[in-house]
Amino acid sequence: MNSKQLAEKITEHIFSKKGYDIILLDLRKLTTIADYFVICSADSDTQVKAIADEIDSKLSEEGIKSWHIEGYRALNWVLIDYVDVVVHIFKKDSREYYKLEKLWGDAPSVKAEDPMLKEKTKTSRRVPAKSSK
Repeated sequence: MNSKQLAEKITEHIFSKKGYDIILLDLRKLTTIADYFVICSADSDTQVKAIADEIDSKLSEEGIKSWHIEGYRALNWVLIDYVDVVVHIFKKDSREYYKLEKLWGDAPSVKAEDPMLKEKTKTSRRVPAKSSK
């Protein structure tokens, strides 16, 4: 699995725990510290923990182990380092304070779309308007 595929897989796990505002920053042309940052928001300590646990456990099941996890005690900003992909799980206020996307503003970014919302959009059908005859 390449780093882009790993970043995309991580976004799926984030969405499964209702994480939101997910941004993938492509750092490959800017630095050697990682290929991608995956940044997301959560509304509470409990949700930050749930997202971090989900990512760690699901990837571990596939044999993908994190190199380092930071911030797990405070749960305002949890960082999970997979070497080529670094995940940043923020409580909303902390994300606004640190503005990581602005710090790495030169990196191309992609906003991830929730696959469940995509599916709902595909399956929803327009109801034809009634004629006024």
